[in-house]
Amino acid sequence: MSGSTYGNYFRITTWGESHGKALGVVIDGCPAGLHLEEQDIQSFLNRRRPGQSRYTTSRKEGDQAEILSGVFEGKTTGAPISILVRNEDQRSRDYGNLAVCYRPGHADYTFDQKYGFRDYRGGGRSSGRETLGRVAAGAIAAKILSAVGIRFCTYTASIGPVHIQEFHPEDIPQNPVFMPDNAAAAKAAAYLEDCIKKQDSSGGTIVCEITGVPAGLGDPVFEKLDANLAKAVMSIGAVKAVEIGDGIRAAASNGSANNDRFRNINGRITKMTNHAGGILGGISDGSPICLRASIKPTPSISRPQETVTQTGEETALTINGRHDPVIVPRAVVVVESMCALALTDALFSNMSATMDSVAAFYNK
Repeated sequence: MSGSTYGNYFRITTWGESHGKALGVVIDGCPAGLHLEEQDIQSFLNRRRPGQSRYTTSRKEGDQAEILSGVFEGKTTGAPISILVRNEDQRSRDYGNLAVCYRPGHADYTFDQKYGFRDYRGGGRSSGRETLGRVAAGAIAAKILSAVGIRFCTYTASIGPVHIQEFHPEDIPQNPVFMPDNAAAAKAAAYLEDCIKKQDSSGGTIVCEITGVPAGLGDPVFEKLDANLAKAVMSIGAVKAVEIGDGIRAAASNGSANNDRFRNINGRITKMTNHAGGILGGISDGSPICLRASIKPTPSISRPQETVTQTGEETALTINGRHDPVIVPRAVVVVESMCALALTDALFSNMSATMDSVAAFYNK
């Protein structure tokens, strides 16, 4: 199976299955000398850990990160960094009835068609638990970006029909759905309670705002920064759409309204608006990057669903086990991590974009 590696200069490979002994990631390309401790990674993993509220799966996992290589005396050595997270609360028996039929909304059928075999215990490599490795690597990428002044603010913008009406960043960690609007979060919680009663689930949207990004990251053709961000975020299993800046709203706009006017303010070129979302022609323009990800409803729901067996026999399926009624809150840090990985890769690529930057490095 190919396709478990992401990145060109800051490269990660995730491994492991939802119901295997462990999952993890190997990171290649991290510079030597970065201060790194397991707690740096743990703070990110804690944001996606299951069992934190009524609106996440009740699977009890500590998700404790173990750094196996690439760090000595609290600093990265430049060698590959290997991180392991052990599975502690698998209940594979909950998935026994899935061995011979396909779950609607999951990758069961397509996985079978491609490989002729699948791990039906929670989805194997297709499970959302695979994102543990992405988040662990994203924590390191975010620390690298922080060292050059790049910061993230990632949050839930909507759950089902409930959208935020105000923006208070301090509210984000204060509610279980990570909305920057506690009033909207309360309405979202009430909506989710109704979904749970109906044995149903909900989708929603996540916004990632990135500040401090210098102008000049990305390339104008096949390595556009917005294209690479979209690929990174779309690689998350539950994401069905990605928008940059105004996104689909730009299609209903006019050039006179959509174009961001440039101004020279005290010798610094800046934009008066940011409809482009911080990226022009595939290259960052120095404005905040604004990305929006649309997350589908959790496909594992408790109500009976029509499906077929592996032999094509029609049947009804009731999914057992422990599942999130909404994926969005736990996916917030996953979206942030994939954006951090894409930006770090672009940052490292850009270091050799001009002869002046190469000469400046070597002619110190």
